[in-house]
Amino acid sequence: MEPLQTLAGKLAECYKVKSQCVACDLSEEDAAEHIMLSLDGAEPAILVYNAALSHIGPFVDHPLDSHCQAARVNMITPMKLVHALGGRMLERGRGAVLLMSSMAGLQGSGYLATYAATKAFNRVLAESLWYEWKERGVDIIACCAGATATPGYLNSRPAKAGLFAPAVMQPEAVVTECFRRLGRKPSFIPGRANRAASFFMLRMLPRKRAVLIMGDNTRKIYGI
Repeated sequence: MEPLQTLAGKLAECYKVKSQCVACDLSEEDAAEHIMLSLDGAEPAILVYNAALSHIGPFVDHPLDSHCQAARVNMITPMKLVHALGGRMLERGRGAVLLMSSMAGLQGSGYLATYAATKAFNRVLAESLWYEWKERGVDIIACCAGATATPGYLNSRPAKAGLFAPAVMQPEAVVTECFRRLGRKPSFIPGRANRAASFFMLRMLPRKRAVLIMGDNTRKIYGI
């Protein structure tokens, strides 16, 4: 709870806003219900789901429970929150939802199998709801980010990527671009270099080759 309270203090100091801190294990079956109860009738204008769990390495080397835990954090809990809060936003005729996806979910990504699959789910969910909600006053977008210098990414201790791999983006740059695109697109890839790499991988190369490149890159970065 202490890191949340520290952040709440910074937000109050910088932006003069009040924050409510909720400590919750997002992998629990009732995580979304716990969060909804903690709102105590409040009506958030925007939902940003930025949490993710990733197990790096061969799929069968991790126990099944670990994959199920990642699926709950990355898919089930955000889907429940989007359903609950999105429904309230639709009733009011205004609101916004931002789901963090990943370039890993744009094609198969070896050694990131469950993470990549869950991020593909988030992108397709956001794009589908963008169509359903586009004339009902609620914006929704999936941010398909590449490597970003978040604490989670840095703690995974990745080695330097190949010479032609896009540079790791700073979180602030991703956030700025995401809010700029909100309301204009159902999904997007932040960073020109990331967009160029994605275009080359998905439009210029056979699907098989794109999958091979992603797996080889992950194996190199993490010494697998």
